[in-house]
Amino acid sequence: MVFSIRMSRIKESGIRAVQKRIVGKSDIISFAAGLPDPNLYPMEDLRKATEEMFDKEGQKAFSYGLTKGYEPLIQLLVKRMIEKEGVKDCTRDNICILSGSQQGLGLAGLMFIDEGDVVITENPSYLGAINAFRPYGAEFAGVDTDDDGIVIEDLEKVLKENPRAKLLYVIPNFQNPTGKAWTLERRKRFMEVVSKYDVVVLEDNPYGEIRFRNEPLPDLISLDKKAQVVYLGSLSKVLSPGMRIAWVCASPEVAKMVEALKETNDLQSPELTQMVATYYMNMFDMEAHIKHIQQTYKKRADLMVKMIEEHFPKEIKFTRPEGGMFLWLELPKELDSDKILDDAVEAGVAYIPGESFFAHEGIKNTIRMNFTLVTEEQIEKGIKILGDVFKKYI
Repeated sequence: MVFSIRMSRIKESGIRAVQKRIVGKSDIISFAAGLPDPNLYPMEDLRKATEEMFDKEGQKAFSYGLTKGYEPLIQLLVKRMIEKEGVKDCTRDNICILSGSQQGLGLAGLMFIDEGDVVITENPSYLGAINAFRPYGAEFAGVDTDDDGIVIEDLEKVLKENPRAKLLYVIPNFQNPTGKAWTLERRKRFMEVVSKYDVVVLEDNPYGEIRFRNEPLPDLISLDKKAQVVYLGSLSKVLSPGMRIAWVCASPEVAKMVEALKETNDLQSPELTQMVATYYMNMFDMEAHIKHIQQTYKKRADLMVKMIEEHFPKEIKFTRPEGGMFLWLELPKELDSDKILDDAVEAGVAYIPGESFFAHEGIKNTIRMNFTLVTEEQIEKGIKILGDVFKKYI
């Protein structure tokens, strides 16, 4: 059996590798997850919405639908893009429903990347995106980030040095893995720079609504004057990841191409979950639900920061998230977080080494920490344990 060259380019996720190292350890405190807390799914409201939908048009939910998506849901997302994301001219022609944002990443690779084209990412970046682009023969170039977001001087340098740059993938809101959010000034300067180049900006925004500190900032797509931004939105982090509901918002030309590619990929996203989500959003106060998520995650993030300050060696640097699901640790340069992980797991705690979040050879002294899938008690206990592990090396 002969496989395509694309299969040889796929690499195992660093997250999956950690999961293999903790399999069978049911008592471990894991900061390795990248998932929302299932206890925050609005289960009772979803049950009522499902029952209402079944009573009114349940048969339709089990039938084929349109590749573009369930029309009532499209209209709700258009309203959301206008009112919450500031895309004032958004219409149904700009939207296509996806089976999760990950499908959007794969379709973007299929749509834009030819063999040898360059994809520019933040350094570090979401490893699921890096792995989604690899099979298409993409070369990668990384752009450094600081506390305010992507470094504009480095961005300009990378764009000038890579004339085959085709796609620029960014997560301006509470990035995975660092948890950083770009400032308004950085967003404006970014759009000024990229507007000079023939490059597609893929703006991934799965965490934007989980802001628990300071005021929301404009998305890149709302600052876009050249229809250059392809925006990915998702309900996975604020409603349920198992429903697999996301969407692309882009120029009508791009949205139509996404629809055409999606038809070859899966024909359509499930009508059932699209309809349940639509009924839920019409029957219940989704904004109140999101506010509850924000408040819960804020308590956990603040507690993690407090415990890190109290129990980690002072040489360890860390981000202070204003939202999202992650914070980022930077150990002294001579340390390898992957090697330390074995000791941490032995002590009862897991995390994700940061090296796998870089398109090229990663920085070995970094760590991604998740605070959404652990209780406050686990945070208190786990950070103390991890602090003791780090003190053996620092």
